Amino acid sequence: VTEADRGAEAAMRKLINETWAGHGIIGEEYGAERDDAECIWVLDPIDGTRSFISGIPLWGVLIGLLVEGRPALGMMAQPFTGERFSGDGKQAWYAGARGRIELRSRPCPSLGEAVLFTTTPALFKGGGKSAYERVESSVRMPRYGTDCYGYCMVAAGHADLVVEAGLQPYDVVALIPIVEGAGGRFTGWDGGSAAGGGKVVAAGDPRLHALALEKLAGA
Repeated sequence: VTEADRGAEAAMRKLINETWAGHGIIGEEYGAERDDAECIWVLDPIDGTRSFISGIPLWGVLIGLLVEGRPALGMMAQPFTGERFSGDGKQAWYAGARGRIELRSRPCPSLGEAVLFTTTPALFKGGGKSAYERVESSVRMPRYGTDCYGYCMVAAGHADLVVEAGLQPYDVVALIPIVEGAGGRFTGWDGGSAAGGGKVVAAGDPRLHALALEKLAGA
């Protein structure tokens, strides 16, 4: 945790409370307030703190909105590169040096063709480690250290799959509408909602998502 984490979340909370006084907030640094509200903002001021303090621009600011418990809107902003990825579950967009572009994930019908991201294999323990290794051993290329940026690369069609574990709601709520808005699938390892965090899998191609779930089954 850095001073930047705390300062950024405090600033976002102040703006939300001034603009939408009845909305709830869940944040990594300061916990929950009004978490029984119909609309709840879910904030991670710096997702990828280790990348942030190491000078690697794979971190991002995550801002998500739950409406009646469903991830309805999400944005990942990378201030250093000037990029923003956003989505509403039906569409997704990039805004940055290339202008504003609608995002579409790319076709990838098999694990053998897939580029896989995870932040680190150290996330996985016990049966989860074995399940993850079943997926990694099947893909074309695994890459590590991507944090929230990896999910946005799936939405942008540059990668195909993200598998992670041990996550919190503020790690994923903003990213679900981006991946799904670009045409992908984002669930828990059991195929249910990923909004609560835990073990998650995101894929740009729904066919690939189904294959990954088969490898992860039972973990």
